Amino acid sequence: MFIYQGDLTPETAGAFKTPGIAINLFYNRILSRSFSLRTNLAFGKLMADDGNYDNPAWRQQRNFRFAARNTEISELLVWNILGNNYGDRKIISPYIFGGAGLSSLRITRDWSRLNYDYFAGEPKLLDGLAADSLHTLPGTIPVIPVGGGLRYAISDKLSIMAEASYRFTFSDYIDGFSKAANPNKYDHYTNYSIGLIYTFGKRNTLDCPIMRY
Repeated sequence: MFIYQGDLTPETAGAFKTPGIAINLFYNRILSRSFSLRTNLAFGKLMADDGNYDNPAWRQQRNFRFAARNTEISELLVWNILGNNYGDRKIISPYIFGGAGLSSLRITRDWSRLNYDYFAGEPKLLDGLAADSLHTLPGTIPVIPVGGGLRYAISDKLSIMAEASYRFTFSDYIDGFSKAANPNKYDHYTNYSIGLIYTFGKRNTLDCPIMRY
C-alpha cells in the first residue's frame, strides 16, 4: 500500500486512515553475495482527507481532500546485510536499499466542503487557495526511494519478502495544495509491501565449483 504524508494529515507516520492499494513488480540482478540492482515498477493510489481528523478542530472545517493515481519506476541498489543473496533456506535475510526514480501522478483535488465562514478572518488560507487553484499540478516528479526489508527463502527458487520504503520528493503539490496549507514542507509518501520472489537461472553462479577428492 501507498501511504501519503503531507499537509492533509496531522499524523507523522502518514494518512493510514486512507491507505491506497499498490502493486509492485521488480527485476533484481545479483551483482555479488551482498549487492544487487533492482528495477522497480509500482502502481497505486495516494489519498488523504482532512475530514478524517477532529484534532485540531479546524481540519473538519477546512475539509481539503485529494486522490492521485501514481505510477513509479525506480532503479535501486540493494545491500543484503548478511551477504545471503543466494537465499540459504530457513534464514531471514535483512536488506536495505536506496536509489532514484520518477513518479507519474494524476491528481484530483477537492475543496468544495470548505467552510468559508469559519475561515473568513483568515485571508491567508483563502488567498493561498486562490493561488493553488491557478497552479499547474505536477505530472511527473523525481523521487528518492530508501527503505529496508526482510527476505526468507522457502526453497531454492522461492522466497517471501516484506519491506517498507520512504519516498523523498521535491514537490508540495502531490496533494494539490501548498499555499493554502503548509508551503514550507514538501509532500512525501511511503510504500509497504509483502510478496514473493522467484529466482531464475542457477541458484548460485558466483560460487567456485565443489572440489571432489
